[in-house]
Amino acid sequence: MPKLLLDRFGRMHDYLRISVTDRCNLRCVYCMPEDGMEFEPDEKLLTFDEITEIVRVLAGLGVRKLRLTGGEPLVRKNLEQLIGRLSQIPGIEDIALTTNGIYFASRAEKLRAAGLTRVNISLDSLRADRFSLITRGGDIRRVLASIEEAYRVGITPIKLNVVLMKGINDDEIADFLQMTIDRPIQVRFIEYMPIGHQDEDWKKRYLSLTTVLDRCKEMGWEATASDAVYGNGPAQNYRIEGALGSFGLIHPISDHFCETCNRLRLTADGNIKPCLYWSDEFNVRKYIGDDAAVEDLFFRALDIKPQNHEMAQALMNEEQSHTPTIRRMSQIGG
Repeated sequence: MPKLLLDRFGRMHDYLRISVTDRCNLRCVYCMPEDGMEFEPDEKLLTFDEITEIVRVLAGLGVRKLRLTGGEPLVRKNLEQLIGRLSQIPGIEDIALTTNGIYFASRAEKLRAAGLTRVNISLDSLRADRFSLITRGGDIRRVLASIEEAYRVGITPIKLNVVLMKGINDDEIADFLQMTIDRPIQVRFIEYMPIGHQDEDWKKRYLSLTTVLDRCKEMGWEATASDAVYGNGPAQNYRIEGALGSFGLIHPISDHFCETCNRLRLTADGNIKPCLYWSDEFNVRKYIGDDAAVEDLFFRALDIKPQNHEMAQALMNEEQSHTPTIRRMSQIGG
């Protein structure tokens, strides 16, 4: 009987999120400050050889699904080579990418040929000026072109990640929902999370995703729960009657999904993070080449993984059982 990545709460972990860089070509307001970020030098990032070795070991422990993240993963040179290598590891069935879409259109065909199976594209506004404001300079035309190119090369399903922020883009909920009616796409509304910055601005911008269902009713759309969306994510999925696509709600704060968490994270500098929100990390780099030691470290990380992240306590300024991370989302690979 092979060993599996089962934690003390009975959760099976078959999904690894791999950050390949902490750098990004944008500075989204909920992810990075406008300036002052310090990035890891190239020599501190895991090499493609090291990432491949870690995944090979984890595939023997039941990991079947991978997601490449950042920062922006497509600022890492030759990412197609890594995807090609990972796709050849026995047991790996699914390789997804989370991207801001700026560089994706020009590389979609090569990524698909290398073994990429799915893509999530961040798109927090459908209005060019507002998109530029949220991303601090991003060009929405390039993102929209990436969506079309993903369709053309056959990467499906396409998911759009929308971080919902009160007073910034909450007036576009109906516009995003309309997209799911017209196209076979999934829009995933995500609650604004206090990762690395539990500040007053976060509290001011936080909005519960019940607002999305309320907007559906206001528009006269009948939305019912749907389980027909393929993927690794924690979204509660819905489909508007007659729609070609669907929408999902990812609400880690108001209704967290920890009881079904099946993921571990590997940061670009080689740290295992058992939980996105907490500061606990285990550096695996020095153990690469010793399969038993790598396995042992992942099991040690699972042993201290909490039952839930307690982000709601942060919202209410309540005491928390662990120390929240000080790393920004881009430094973790959310």
